[in-house]
Amino acid sequence: MVVKITVAILLIWMAYNLFLAMKIMLKGEQSKESMTRFIGRRVLTSAVIMLLLILAIVTGIITPNPRPY
Repeated sequence: MVVKITVAILLIWMAYNLFLAMKIMLKGEQSKESMTRFIGRRVLTSAVIMLLLILAIVTGIITPNPRPY
């Protein structure tokens, strides 16, 4: 359950950074923070989610779905 909550929070954080980058892109002006900072945070968050899922599967905390056939 903890893994699911953590992944959900990280996905919300990733979407939040995506919308902040979109806001800067649509303004079209230079601000204090650049769009690449938010896109970089989004990429880093997705890498952390993937590592968390791989570690959870390897340690047996979560199990993948069985083959459908």
